Amino acid sequence: MYPKVEPFAHGMLDVGDGNRVYWEQCGNPDGTPAVVLHGGPGSGCTPGHRRWFDPDAYRVVLLDQRNCGRSTPHASDPATDLSTNTTGHLIADLELLRGHLGIEHWVVFGGSWGCALGLAYAQRHPERVRALVLFALATGRQAEVDLLTRGLRPLFPEAWARFRAAAGGGDIGDDLPAGFARRLASPSEEERAAAAAAWCAWEDAILPTEPPSARYADPVFRLAFARIVTHYWSQGHFLGPDGALLAGAGRLAGIPGVLVHGRLDWGGLAGTPWLLAHAWPDAELVIVDEAAHETATPGMAGALVAATDRFREFSPGT
Repeated sequence: MYPKVEPFAHGMLDVGDGNRVYWEQCGNPDGTPAVVLHGGPGSGCTPGHRRWFDPDAYRVVLLDQRNCGRSTPHASDPATDLSTNTTGHLIADLELLRGHLGIEHWVVFGGSWGCALGLAYAQRHPERVRALVLFALATGRQAEVDLLTRGLRPLFPEAWARFRAAAGGGDIGDDLPAGFARRLASPSEEERAAAAAAWCAWEDAILPTEPPSARYADPVFRLAFARIVTHYWSQGHFLGPDGALLAGAGRLAGIPGVLVHGRLDWGGLAGTPWLLAHAWPDAELVIVDEAAHETATPGMAGALVAATDRFREFSPGT
């Protein structure tokens, strides 16, 4: 990864519906524009996201998607209405931010949920996308949600039993994200906090090769994250028909991309990397044998930096 850098500009963008989205820019103001789409939904961007790009070559834009990170209102407040937080709203926010910053085209970089959002944005606005670098691949299909909430039960039976109980119990056919969403909307602060802690404990449990997430220790982060994730997962990620992003991959024709995925990433068991690479002929799939969902392993970090280096030669300022 490249050395740490600080933003040269930042601000809050009024995107409507009472929402203000935090954004920042770092690197070279005259460099190739790139936008970073964080995961979750609801994780927020971090200083580490700035380090995937050559700061001499790139003008890197980061943002906290609606209701998380430094954006307001924050989902940790139970009074925050999430009805105007959908994939369509996030795509519109990206276009508003792009215009606000005077950028014509950019490289789109995203992981996990940021991968799905990047695909949705590029399919809606292909003329604005120079290239895509996507990792920890996800397309928002129900098969991916089912795998992560029910399909991993045989691998982590004790953790899954706690997870199911925290969702309200029931049998394995229950819609667990919807169960958590109901508990996270409880008038009881204690119930909301317990549900958020249980959701994040499961997220940690299914990544046994990686250390526990430090951010999950923060109850404010846990509540906002769990509310937003379950809001999306219980409503098909607001993507329309199941499998819509794979079905629409033809709209990406002519846009180059690099897809980076860890072989030990349990989400890949749904076949997502293979399906996406075959649906989008202009993309190259890179499988990192020793990596899981996160980017800390050297192989994953090296593959991502190599990918952004490949696209840094676009005409500066375009």
